[in-house]
Formats: sequence, structure tokens, C-alpha cells
Amino acid sequence: MSFTINKIDHVQLAMPKGLEDDARRFYGEILGFEEVEKPEPLRKRGGVWFRKGAVHLHLGVEEPFVPAKKAHPAFEVHEIEEFKSYLNSQAVEYTVDDNLPGANRIYVSDPFGNRLEFLEWV
Repeated sequence: MSFTINKIDHVQLAMPKGLEDDARRFYGEILGFEEVEKPEPLRKRGGVWFRKGAVHLHLGVEEPFVPAKKAHPAFEVHEIEEFKSYLNSQAVEYTVDDNLPGANRIYVSDPFGNRLEFLEWV
């Protein structure tokens, strides 16, 4: 092969139309992602883009909207027990899953019902 796939550039999740402020509150204020300005030609589509370090996350409007309940991004977390305590303080519910050997992991639903995985390898 004469090409190489280097890395994932970004992950896109779907969201309902008109709920960008809910996305900003959850991903920006609670999870600490920084909002990234969308390029001008894409702004009219709605949605919002975020980044945190090397992680780029795009939320795009999808009509009709159906949340991703099975397919999901997984975010590696340092000090996941502190992250769990933080989520508790923010009234963000999560589900502990101990089915992956060597991983301390949880699942969270974003405000739209999309599944998010957070894990720390132990």
C-alpha cells in the first residue's frame, strides 16, 4: 500500500437541532472541553465543535435525531476515581462497568442520550 492511516482526527456525535447551548454546558462547562469555532461554510448546519488536548469532538445536527446507545467514543482518563467524584459533584450519573479486564471504566450519557465511555487502564 502506498498510503498510511495515522490517527483519528476527530469523533463526531449527533445531536438534536437547536440544543447547542446544552452541548456547551455539558462538554464545555462540565467536561472541560474548549469550544472550537466551526469554519464559516459549516456554521449554518448547526452543531458545535470541541477539543481537549489532542481529542477533537464534533457534535453535528441530525434530523431526525436518534442517540447512539451502543456505538460510542472512549476517552482515557488519568485519575478516574477523582473523575467519578467530580461527576458526582456535578450530578452527572454514570454506570460502572467492570467487564473489561485491566480497565476501570464507566459509561455516561450526554444530554442527548449518546453513550460516552471513560476508562483508566490499571
